[in-house]
Amino acid sequence: MNRIVLNEMSYFGAGSRAVLPEEIKRRGYKSVLLVSDKDLLRFGVVEKITSLLDKEHIAYRLFTEIKQNPTVANVQDALAALKACRADVIVALGGGSAIDTAKATGIIARNPDFGDVVSLEGVAATTHKSLPVIALPTTAGTAAEVTINYVITDEVHAKKMVCVDPKDIPVLAIVDAELMSSMPRGLTAATGMDALTHAIEGYITLGAWDLTNLFHLEAIKLIARYLPAAVADGSDMEAREKMALAQYVAGMGFSNVGLGLVHGMAHPLGAMFDVPHGVANALLLPYVMQFNMESSLEKYADIAVAMGVDVSNLSPREKAQAAVDAVRKLAVEVHIPQKLSELGIDKAALPELSKWALADVCTPGNPRQVELSDILALYESAY
Repeated sequence: MNRIVLNEMSYFGAGSRAVLPEEIKRRGYKSVLLVSDKDLLRFGVVEKITSLLDKEHIAYRLFTEIKQNPTVANVQDALAALKACRADVIVALGGGSAIDTAKATGIIARNPDFGDVVSLEGVAATTHKSLPVIALPTTAGTAAEVTINYVITDEVHAKKMVCVDPKDIPVLAIVDAELMSSMPRGLTAATGMDALTHAIEGYITLGAWDLTNLFHLEAIKLIARYLPAAVADGSDMEAREKMALAQYVAGMGFSNVGLGLVHGMAHPLGAMFDVPHGVANALLLPYVMQFNMESSLEKYADIAVAMGVDVSNLSPREKAQAAVDAVRKLAVEVHIPQKLSELGIDKAALPELSKWALADVCTPGNPRQVELSDILALYESAY
């Protein structure tokens, strides 16, 4: 038996943020906790939302104390802000960091027994649906607005906690590409490659099935076609909108079937060295694809075709290799670092990273069984 969990409602299109006040009022919410980050505040993106709330006289409190890899402390601080303003809805404006913080905060607000945050790791036995969350993504990568997952860093143990809970999914997503137009090239590239990682891992993960396969292949097609244009010209609204759609479609899939070793290896890099999640995934993806190739030859051929490669005269293994090569070529084209040493990672930490990666909740979804020595070898090859 397979299951799909999606948003109650989503809006798409440039300028669609205009529906926010109407939806808040229609749903009977009286006070908003607006969760975002300081960069979006500085670049004027937050004002695009607060101006809408101000115009309709909707009460709100702004919370922006969030790291790029949000922490237990960030969630607890957001919860304190929520209680202080007695908000009955959380509006999350940002990438995965803001939306994940909002999800954890909303869950704890209705399930206070999990106030330590760390007890939410994995599949927590929460009993009540999250306080309502409305998500407005500002990056085209995480798809946090449509997934049942969120990731919080336990700084005490230098560990990223992957939390999976159908009760945390936002009640409403507003996917407005205009909110993504301020993304610099590097962030556009990293989040776009993050979305590609979601699509590829979701397509080959052990839990994949017919419906999610449709989502993931379409996402791969869109990303391969539109990511270079979005990186090259941030004002290209067609490319922005197609990337916004691609990452959402990928989220519809992987949220319901899981991921694999790329994410398992990326999470420790974020926890121990604060590497941006999209960068870690993008760098590792070709290495892990090469490792997994023999276990998924037919699906790799599908990936190659979705990436725009002509495989008509290739053998099954050559088709699969073409998929790996196409992903690596795209990563180079959008200027993703190719080696961990470029990120300032201490090589002596690779064994410790490998232990955390093996224990990560995403790793069991990998199509090829993996051992500690395999992970260490992959980190070393990527170093």
